[in-house]
Amino acid sequence: MRKAKNLVPREADRLGTVQGHRDGFGFVIPDDGGEDIFLSEREMSRVMHGDRVSVRVLGTDRRGRPEGQIVDVILHANKVVIGRLLNENGVLIVAPEDKRIGHDILIPPKGQGNAKLGQVVSVEIIDYPDSYRQAVGRVVEVLGEIDDPGMEIEIAVRKYGVPHEFSAAAMKEAAALPDTVQQSDLEGRVDLRDVPLVTIDGADARDFDDAVYCEPVMYGKSKAWRLIVAIADVSHYVKPGQPLDDEGLLRATSVYFPRRVIPMLPEKISNGLCSLNPGVDRLCMVCDSVVDQNGIVLAYQFYPAVMHSAQRFTYDTVWEILSNSKGPEAARFAQFRPLLGNLYSLYKILLEARSKRGAIEFETTETQIISNELGKILRIEPRIRNDAHRLIEECMLTANVCAADFIDKNKHLSLYRVHGEPSEEKLVTLRQVLRTSGLSLGGGDKPKPKDFAKLMREIKDRPDANMLQSVVLRAMQQAMYQPDNEGHFGLAYPAYSHFTSPIRRYPDLLTHRVIKSILQKKPYVPVLPPKVPLNLTLPRKGKGRENAVNAKKSQSDATAAAAKGSRLPKGANAALPIWGQLGVHCSSNERRADEASRDVEAWLKCYYMRDHLGQEYSGTVTGVATFGLFIQLESLFVEGMVHVTELGGDYFQYDEARQELRGERTGIRYRLGDRVHVLVSRVDLDARKIEFSLVKSVGAEVNNGSVRRQVLLAADTGKPNKKASPNKSRPSSKEPRKHGGVNVNAAKSAGTLGATQSKSKASRTSSKVAVNASKPSRPAGKPNGSKPPVRSTKARRK
Repeated sequence: MRKAKNLVPREADRLGTVQGHRDGFGFVIPDDGGEDIFLSEREMSRVMHGDRVSVRVLGTDRRGRPEGQIVDVILHANKVVIGRLLNENGVLIVAPEDKRIGHDILIPPKGQGNAKLGQVVSVEIIDYPDSYRQAVGRVVEVLGEIDDPGMEIEIAVRKYGVPHEFSAAAMKEAAALPDTVQQSDLEGRVDLRDVPLVTIDGADARDFDDAVYCEPVMYGKSKAWRLIVAIADVSHYVKPGQPLDDEGLLRATSVYFPRRVIPMLPEKISNGLCSLNPGVDRLCMVCDSVVDQNGIVLAYQFYPAVMHSAQRFTYDTVWEILSNSKGPEAARFAQFRPLLGNLYSLYKILLEARSKRGAIEFETTETQIISNELGKILRIEPRIRNDAHRLIEECMLTANVCAADFIDKNKHLSLYRVHGEPSEEKLVTLRQVLRTSGLSLGGGDKPKPKDFAKLMREIKDRPDANMLQSVVLRAMQQAMYQPDNEGHFGLAYPAYSHFTSPIRRYPDLLTHRVIKSILQKKPYVPVLPPKVPLNLTLPRKGKGRENAVNAKKSQSDATAAAAKGSRLPKGANAALPIWGQLGVHCSSNERRADEASRDVEAWLKCYYMRDHLGQEYSGTVTGVATFGLFIQLESLFVEGMVHVTELGGDYFQYDEARQELRGERTGIRYRLGDRVHVLVSRVDLDARKIEFSLVKSVGAEVNNGSVRRQVLLAADTGKPNKKASPNKSRPSSKEPRKHGGVNVNAAKSAGTLGATQSKSKASRTSSKVAVNASKPSRPAGKPNGSKPPVRSTKARRK
């Protein structure tokens, strides 16, 4: 590895991972969990996103953040980069699709292979960049044209490092499994084949990992309900230390895209042997519980069983049967009406118990993408949820709570699904917003879930309910997996785990193994396969960052001890660090899957909105920042941004407490939840951005029976704006300043809003999109020429 000139490693130098920014600068996320270290564009010219480096803190930047200099590159993270092959001034380069990689890859003569200009390719890096040289690579795979069906998914899985091809060893092991349940598999199992268990899933579901049954029973002298939740017994086929288990751990979760799923396990298991298909025998793990009339679980037991699904239902069919007892679906499935009626009665009891418990309810509108045969969006529709969805959710919650309680009472290590209470900082911000709306949050410095539940009930019927709910939602922490049981704040459970989806979540598979080991009175200690790299990425802050720091330390300690030949501890002392590493790995891969899914949806929406350039729509303000407004179109369910310079000839101040932009001269305010009219002004496929212009006033002129709309944009009504300021004073400079747009989906998913790419007003208002040019032009944000390639900007991350 090449070292920085004149820098000799010191003991005070820190190890960390580089996190690139699309605007050229970056940060080092230190392994010790300390404050992120800022890297200038010059320093980023020597490294790439994801690299492991040694860094030296030299001082602070103008914003008071520690600023560093790279001492050494410990490990280059990017062996292969995905991007488009372009011709820049006669030189072939590949512009990476991952904008966090600010380096163009130079393709030498004969390194092009069979790739054509404009195609999406994978490039193997031959020589890594430094302060004086550009990265060099050769094309190793041609994926196709950017508009090819499914190309956005092929890009996303490589961009985010999602494993998408199973190893030959795993496929061989899966192929060797039988197609049906064998007689030898039934030993020691309870036979539930005479119980009419049913599956209830979405219409497009392909794997069925849970089945339910409910009947009234007497518990002593009291009336109660017996609820059976049967979950596919994946652990019977996926054994620790085998190739299938290695693949499951590597992925940790299935990844869901529109029209395609990257499964955690091969289809032989996920859609076949472990899918609870109707009319066939299947092995399962069962949570058999008794619930009283108040929704309290009186008793439960876990056991391995064999079942025979009596019927595969969809949510819509079940709801039709429950809501119309005399309808055609009710007549068609008359034999199942008593079972579904029992489930619905129990659901109402569990729902009431949920309310008394103080679980927090968020009423959000989920959307689904309706695609054509080529995978492109035809339309985006709201996903209608009914009581059949909620019925299954309550059944799964009951099983998960029983699993957590069972493991906790038996004092066995495992992974819990933990949702922490909001941080003090987020509570202060939340209370400031609530105060401006005449609301308050009870509970003092430590509000309980019941306090939040009470607040949500007060918000529910207000006209600004959506705005307030989004503010409350942002105050919540992200749930994670960890071996320390700290409860689930949002659901108001003292202990909660994931038990119900072992086909698509590795933590659920681990929970099954732990429960089986408890039943067999044998401790289960997971072993980390040496060939499976763990994803121990540090989140930006919070408990997850602390967990990742501890996981990294325990991993390095174990590696050092093994290198020295030291005897490793046994029992619980050895198992706890392993469980901690597994929790961080599964949490990190869950976040990675979400990011990849959002990236694909953002690309599809941008591609879809190219056909709507210049059209006007009504929308709702869903986010406010210093640099502009996030708007969701009411009819299309697509989100974009109105930059502050498009709001008209005024100076806008950003009020975080009120979540609003307020014009200093005019007094015009834009707040969360406001309805506005916007014009689709620009779509950037490469940056996954949609930009709107605010329509200030609209007139209509009737001409021969047709209506011609006269649109006046807010940006055309006055002088250009300066950047909105969080301060109450006007800046000394009177000169207009240029500001960047924002990667809407990345900013919203991260929970922070920050400006990204600089651009001119002309580029924001242009409605032209270059398509199929004879010579592919470089994507937005790429510098011209072939110099060492770090994008130029003055922006800084918050």
